[in-house]
Amino acid sequence: MKSTVIIFPGSNCDRDVDVALKKFGFKNQMVWHNDCSIPKSDLIVLPGGFSYGDYLRCGSIAGKSKIINSVIDFANSGGLVLGICNGFQILTETNLLPGILQHNKYLNFICKNVFVKINNKENKFFKNIKKNILEFHIAHNEGNYFCSENELKSIEDNNQIAVTYCNHEGSENEEYNPNGSVKNIAGIFNIKKNILGMMPHPERMIDSYLSGEDGSLFFENLLENF
Repeated sequence: MKSTVIIFPGSNCDRDVDVALKKFGFKNQMVWHNDCSIPKSDLIVLPGGFSYGDYLRCGSIAGKSKIINSVIDFANSGGLVLGICNGFQILTETNLLPGILQHNKYLNFICKNVFVKINNKENKFFKNIKKNILEFHIAHNEGNYFCSENELKSIEDNNQIAVTYCNHEGSENEEYNPNGSVKNIAGIFNIKKNILGMMPHPERMIDSYLSGEDGSLFFENLLENF
């Protein structure tokens, strides 16, 4: 299976994703933001980092880059798109996903491991995955997911909540919500479930030496679902 990682000025997780994808069998390519086309791919990944230094709103400048029209066309044709952290922010800025990511509740940068619960497995990202609760890593200043009441109702009605923050047993409450996200939301889908944006980094958890391997489950399962 072929994947493409888009690199923006300020991306700092692009190589991490490249390593993860190749480790589990994807034939990955790296594409610069100023290119206008994407090589034939089964999956596009928008990686984490601080695209364009996070000037203006996070992801807003990247959402206007040359490559984005090709990403939007790919997504609208049914292709799988994964946005991680800053990539999630870019997906909301391009309106490929609803809502916004705003400053964390206590206006602090958060860098730690968290647990997330999978809320929907009827998609290629999580179908057949062996665990319901995964330990991933977060590192963000603007990970507080917010949307209007009407958007939230639509998201819930269409089963678009992908993963939520929880504890190791799956309990969801304010104590286990690191950034103040509405409904403990850590990641969402589009309606068709071919686009996933999430703040946690699965690519940082692909080896026991990196403090965990639940990211391995994510990427192995994703490849198998193709």
